[in-house]
Amino acid sequence: MATKRLGLALPGLGHILNRDLANGIGLLAYVLVLIWAAVAGFPRAGDLLFPEAIDGGTRIHPWVAAISWVGAVALTWHTAYRYAFPKALSDHDASSRWRDFKKQFAKNRVGVGGMHLVYVLILFAVLTPFIAPFDPNAIDVGDHRLAPQWGYLMGTDEFGRDLFSRVLYGARISLSIGFIAVSLSVTIGTLVGAVAGYFGGAADKALMWFVDLLLSLPRLVLLLAIVGFFRASGAQSIFLIVVILGLTGWMGVSRIVRSQVLSIREQDYIQAARALGVPTWRLIVRHIVPNAMAPVIVNASLAIGSTILVEAGLSFLGLGVPPPTATWGAIVNDGREYMRSAPWITIFPGLMIVAAVLGFNLFGDGLRDAMDPKLRGRS
Repeated sequence: MATKRLGLALPGLGHILNRDLANGIGLLAYVLVLIWAAVAGFPRAGDLLFPEAIDGGTRIHPWVAAISWVGAVALTWHTAYRYAFPKALSDHDASSRWRDFKKQFAKNRVGVGGMHLVYVLILFAVLTPFIAPFDPNAIDVGDHRLAPQWGYLMGTDEFGRDLFSRVLYGARISLSIGFIAVSLSVTIGTLVGAVAGYFGGAADKALMWFVDLLLSLPRLVLLLAIVGFFRASGAQSIFLIVVILGLTGWMGVSRIVRSQVLSIREQDYIQAARALGVPTWRLIVRHIVPNAMAPVIVNASLAIGSTILVEAGLSFLGLGVPPPTATWGAIVNDGREYMRSAPWITIFPGLMIVAAVLGFNLFGDGLRDAMDPKLRGRS
């Protein structure tokens, strides 16, 4: 107990001393990011939160970063407190499915590590206004193609822009595209799969025929054709990329949901609810879909990583978010002509893509193992 309480002074320390390295290192990483944001951002917090009127007045992003910093601090120390002083569980809580899921997931150290890696990346993205030392689009903040050094942690690009600032701001765009596009695809796929699986018959055949037709089309070719036809700029381009990625990624989700619904609709409690006259829409929304979401959540966590890769590929080909907006793929594309003279322009955003995809994949594998009784105990 005494070693656990050391986490109240430094979150993560109590976990490490009790050999819970995955959670301990993760919490220490949160603390380091939060300290970094405080040291780098608080001295200029006034200028960030209340910029001069000539710069456009109050901005929303620094305020989101400030509120997120406070929330992250509270959550981090609350986690350390709960580890030092566990909450007494009632018999119902001790036997709940959520409690059992958390217990199984905690056993998968690789999955826990992936979760913490994803959270660290999100924390960096949210706190970017405090951490980033320069405007991502400001040119000549340093010499052109300056190697990584103190003050320019990732060097500068061919226009003298700070690469570290661009990678941080690019994280916000790339991660947002991944989350929103996957949310859109999950929503559409769940709706289509639930309708096809529950009603069956002609509706099932028609919807699954349409799904099979879309799956037969090469997604990359379809993406290139659509993006090339509907060119946009600024915020419209980001919206276009999100919509296209969401509309071309829902087919697999629909097949997963359909297979789950085909099994769930024959369960006794569904038959009883139908006999009691529960409306069809209520039966699907309140009883069937929630019980079919476990594999969908796993699929979504894995799909975020692949969506980030697809967006990076489109940006690398020049068909993603147009310049000067920073995304990881666009920064990699900026540095391809300088691979020999300034390889850091490509290496650092490439490593961020690898870290994000790896984190989401490991997190998804951990969720799959925790939710599937057949896979428990293998991690």
